[in-house]
Amino acid sequence: MIKVGIVGATGYVGQQLTWLLYHHPKCEISFLTSNQYSKMNFSKIYGQYKGFINKKCIKIQEIDDYLDQTDVVFLALPHGKAFVLAKKCLAKGIKVIDMGADFRLKDPEIYEKWYQVKHDGVDFISQAVYGLPEIHREEIKEADFIANPGCYCTASILALIPLLKAGVMDPSSIIIDAASGVSGSGRSANTENLFTEVHESFKAYKVASHRHTPEIEQELSAASYDKKKIKITFTPHLAPMNRGILATCYGNLENKQSIEELYELYYKEYGEEYFIRILEDLPETRWVKGSNFCDIALRIDERSNRIIVISAIDNMGKGAAGQGIQNLNILFGLKEQEGLEMLAMMP
Repeated sequence: MIKVGIVGATGYVGQQLTWLLYHHPKCEISFLTSNQYSKMNFSKIYGQYKGFINKKCIKIQEIDDYLDQTDVVFLALPHGKAFVLAKKCLAKGIKVIDMGADFRLKDPEIYEKWYQVKHDGVDFISQAVYGLPEIHREEIKEADFIANPGCYCTASILALIPLLKAGVMDPSSIIIDAASGVSGSGRSANTENLFTEVHESFKAYKVASHRHTPEIEQELSAASYDKKKIKITFTPHLAPMNRGILATCYGNLENKQSIEELYELYYKEYGEEYFIRILEDLPETRWVKGSNFCDIALRIDERSNRIIVISAIDNMGKGAAGQGIQNLNILFGLKEQEGLEMLAMMP
């Protein structure tokens, strides 16, 4: 059994990791940390685990007592908090999957600009592999350190990669509008996430300033056919639902293309990918809720010669914990869908 520790287990992402690992046939939970709930039984915090997970949460400072019996550690922490722990675990030969943003951006200066935090991992940032398996699978196989992608980034990058690799879309014309469920903002108390603030409302936020912007640009630029730096216009929205992301991505086609030709690019790119479903119907978040799937569909606006790509993921699944488990499976040579074969729950 693979022994797995979770740092930050009582946040939404940490809890989802715990759920997936409990059901994973090849994994065993080594420890769960929560400074806020230390010494409390995990099932007291999340009642669905009563009778199933009886571990008590420990403080982060106590993990040294458990690392010798741990193969891989998930760091489910706010940005700026992973540097010391990642370095400690890697030095002990323990694989690390960082669920936060600290190692996703390859340029520390860009990280510091967007996150307003000093990057204290400059000496080992190059070890981190961006954990989007459909794009970086071979690198992940050889890695010890994974930077798990952001939720908006996963939905947007997967939606656009085939077009940019083929060079059929003008990269300077990319616009992404994406809506997320409230769980994407985390579990901490926040007035903007209260029920009466969110219910029966829909809003844009962090317009032209969301921190996932440079991450999307980094990966799209690296994957594009000419490797030129891409700049996008990205507008996130908060939707009155618990979980899910729907990304609508727009770009100008370089030449006239049929919808069949464009779909063929996606079948070629993703035809063998278990977790990506290319649809003729338009994606909906309810069809991926609770799963690790990414659904993608295409449309062409004939009047403007613009391609519209719509993708749907569960922000807690393929956008976070599910993708983290997919990366774990690759790191340890397991079948990628191990422990992730659940379909969406509906209604």
